[in-house]
Amino acid sequence: MTAEQKTIESKTNTNQQKGGLLFNLLFNIVIPTVILSKFSSDEYLGPMYSIVAALSFPIAYGIRDFMTSHKPNFFSIFGVVNVILTGGMSLMQLDPQYIAIKEAAVPAMFGIATMISLKTRYPLVRTFLFNEQVMQVQKVNEALEANGNHKAFEQKLVNASYMVAASFFLSSVLNYILAKVVLVSQPGTTAFTEELGKMTALSFPVIAVPSTLVLMGALWYLISQIQKLSHLKLEDIFDHM
Repeated sequence: MTAEQKTIESKTNTNQQKGGLLFNLLFNIVIPTVILSKFSSDEYLGPMYSIVAALSFPIAYGIRDFMTSHKPNFFSIFGVVNVILTGGMSLMQLDPQYIAIKEAAVPAMFGIATMISLKTRYPLVRTFLFNEQVMQVQKVNEALEANGNHKAFEQKLVNASYMVAASFFLSSVLNYILAKVVLVSQPGTTAFTEELGKMTALSFPVIAVPSTLVLMGALWYLISQIQKLSHLKLEDIFDHM
């Protein structure tokens, strides 16, 4: 592959990543929020059908992503499982406290899984941060080997894993608090469905932003350690982007 072809492929991958983020926000947050907030009254879809309609978008997007990539995608699986659980509990008209527990349990499980993965050959920090979509993994590994710092870097990955797990645990706490504060009406009512839409809308500023800041802190830590141990410049680490 020529340098020009690599540049074109790099730009294409970058555009696809940006488009993927846009569609993730659209299908997983914006559209479900609009449906639950504006079309849940008996005048339109009603409580039950508005939930079904709202859930259909993130579920369909997750399935489409799997069909397109032909391989399991962590974030798609997370999204599909999460919306199925939320929708199922809502349609069964379970007490809101069970939804609050579910909202806290899902990110908590991923935090625990991140910690457990440290005992395996495939720590999840490599999925979240140290991967080819984020940086030049092969070039970094070669530089670490050349400087005799590969073993030292593995310890830095462990530290970054703790930070990634912390972002999940923070999300778990914030999820629970948000659900307890927002979901106060009886399940099956229009008010409850609107509250579910409100919770979905608030989940981005209240939960995603703080958790993302922690995750970005972990990424910054990992990048600084890569520079220190590999002696690579920042542009060398991200030159495919």
